[in-house]
Amino acid sequence: MESSVKRLVRPNILSLQPYTCARNEYSGEARAWLDANENSMIDGLNRYPDPLQVEVKKRLAALRGVGVGNIFLGVGSDECIDIVYRTFCRPGIDNVVAIDPTYGMYSVCAAINDVEYRPVRLRPDFSIDEEALFAAMDENTKVLWICSPNNPTGNAFPVEQLRRIASRFSGITVIDEAYVDFSPLGSMVPEIPALPRLIVMQTFSKAWAAAAMRLGIAYAHPCIIGIFNNVKYPYNINILTQREAIRVLDSADDVLRVADCLVGERERLARSLRALPVVNKVYPSDANFLLVATTDADGLYAYLRDKGVIVRNRTHVTLCAGCLRITVGTPEENTILLDALASFHGE
Repeated sequence: MESSVKRLVRPNILSLQPYTCARNEYSGEARAWLDANENSMIDGLNRYPDPLQVEVKKRLAALRGVGVGNIFLGVGSDECIDIVYRTFCRPGIDNVVAIDPTYGMYSVCAAINDVEYRPVRLRPDFSIDEEALFAAMDENTKVLWICSPNNPTGNAFPVEQLRRIASRFSGITVIDEAYVDFSPLGSMVPEIPALPRLIVMQTFSKAWAAAAMRLGIAYAHPCIIGIFNNVKYPYNINILTQREAIRVLDSADDVLRVADCLVGERERLARSLRALPVVNKVYPSDANFLLVATTDADGLYAYLRDKGVIVRNRTHVTLCAGCLRITVGTPEENTILLDALASFHGE
């Protein structure tokens, strides 16, 4: 298994001698911390945090049914995305393939890392054209990006299809599950033992209601996680974030209950939107937002903005002409939105 992964890693990363600290070599509470040149005279935030965030990972491991060695934590999903490029993609040589439309940071990170980005258009119903995906690949294709549930389309792809694609692709398949807790289709995390080149990303920013915390998660084979730990900055997750993550994870039952409530509100909002004359279509969603085809996306976006209602204009995105992406808010926020949309008629 490890050989199928290591052949994909950039040679300089594979031979990297990572920065190490004494905290990597010791677990538990020491009698005296004298290794890191900290200010020992002022207690509080004077100590460096656990570089491997073990306590947070223990809780995630129990929640998702994986080992601690299967988990990488990044400063938001953006660090998880970037570290995939830095680990596997040789600048100016390798390329990646992604579904289109999808989350914009995949292409931004590709540009930052000087990696060719090859978007492959979804079908008009937002399903994946598998043969088109593989036709876009060549011997230098290192990574395949699939966001499921997808942003901005909102739909999740069947686990069976994702498993088939990941099994067929000889590179690294990344399934970004930022919105998975709102979807009935399930996660790809249980597939990791059978698919050593699979990376599944999740986040605290959506269902866990901790976007301000900036904590992203990558689940993968321990070989991949070990390489990521070599590449990351030594103390990438600060102690305040680690403490807050533990507090959030200790409230897992409440978080999942609220996610279910949000799904109910999503369906109520969708029904109400469909009744408005400015709405042509509300696409099915497995996420905490709705993609809404309107009669005038640019005009509606500006009108809502002027009323202090901020949505996302996606009309210039592939397959999304005329569309706004609307996050499911509180019942009060959704009422404000609906009233504003209703008053746009005749403007």
